[in-house]
Amino acid sequence: MTLVGGGPSGAPDFVREDGVLAFVDIAQVKLDSGVVLPRVRMAYETWGELNADGSNAVLIEHALTGDTHLTRGRAREHAPEIERTRAEAPGWCENLVGPGKVIDTEKYFVVAINMLGGCYGSTGPATPAPPSVDPAGKPWGPRFPFVTVRDGVRAEAAVADALGIRQWRLVMGGSMGGARALEWAATFPDRVRACGVIASCAASSAEQIAWGQAQSLALRQDPAFASGYYYDGEFPMAGLGLARRIAHITYRSAAELQTRFSRDPQPGESVLGTAVGDRGRYKVESYLDYQASKLADRFDANSYLTLNEALMSHDVARGRGTLREALAGTTCDWLVAAVDSDRLYYPYESDALCEALPGDVVRHTIHSDSGHDGFLIEDGQLGELVRQTVLRD
Repeated sequence: MTLVGGGPSGAPDFVREDGVLAFVDIAQVKLDSGVVLPRVRMAYETWGELNADGSNAVLIEHALTGDTHLTRGRAREHAPEIERTRAEAPGWCENLVGPGKVIDTEKYFVVAINMLGGCYGSTGPATPAPPSVDPAGKPWGPRFPFVTVRDGVRAEAAVADALGIRQWRLVMGGSMGGARALEWAATFPDRVRACGVIASCAASSAEQIAWGQAQSLALRQDPAFASGYYYDGEFPMAGLGLARRIAHITYRSAAELQTRFSRDPQPGESVLGTAVGDRGRYKVESYLDYQASKLADRFDANSYLTLNEALMSHDVARGRGTLREALAGTTCDWLVAAVDSDRLYYPYESDALCEALPGDVVRHTIHSDSGHDGFLIEDGQLGELVRQTVLRD
């Protein structure tokens, strides 16, 4: 990979503002498939300042449909209102990252990078294709190459180079973010001092792949998807919404859904109709409709497919021998944690990862009735684990 406008020798003079989207341009990225992806732009946000010896950098990896906005920031005084509003908005990691918090932005230089193939600033299917692919500069769409979690991590390494970061004090993430954190430790062991793999695993299981396929098919079978060439027409909102419904069921536990919604109808609606399809909604259906609508309003369908496929292909041992052999070269401290009610990434998968890691790594437990999303909801428990295991200094 070749950086455009910066590189490992001498950190370029990047303008850094807390919680404001910034970019690193890469001339090309060679993917695991052998395809060379040209003109790659990687989006990121930072908080705090990198210290003189570059030893205080922390990378937080987002999940499948997450973004780079971890916590509140502050844009420059004369920035456009839309930029200031976004910078000052709460982030998805608000209770862990910030001044005086577990990941203290007055002590650590915190970075979040949008995954290659995503739709929050990094090059992906919705960005204009190069002239060699589309002389008119239309979006990549379904022509965007297949990317793996490992491809994304290599592109993130170029961002780290541009920012002058030689080694991360901590790389941590949950779900797909955990897969990326694990890949960092395996691919660049000398660049990771500590690694947090939360509610994730070493390789996607058959069941996880099956859930992923159902989501992909739900999206592809929306007529508006138009084989991925929908940017000049109607967006496949129904298909993306259905994919999200399928995914969200796996993100929550059966017990939580039963406790919150039971068999109750949505207020004002009857679940007994005069014909099939002629009825109101159960509360749980209304909840899934809401989750579907939220995602369909903010995410690109082709990016969903791209990242979903990347996660389905996740296998840290691919091309590296056994799992134990693949991880033998890692030298970092570890935090491996599972949510006890998770039915997407089961705790026993975290156990298998711990058994394959060098040394005596213990699996920690996040107690939650919420299922997989417990890694986001129980941030107090996660913060204490981070404090006790990988950020003790």
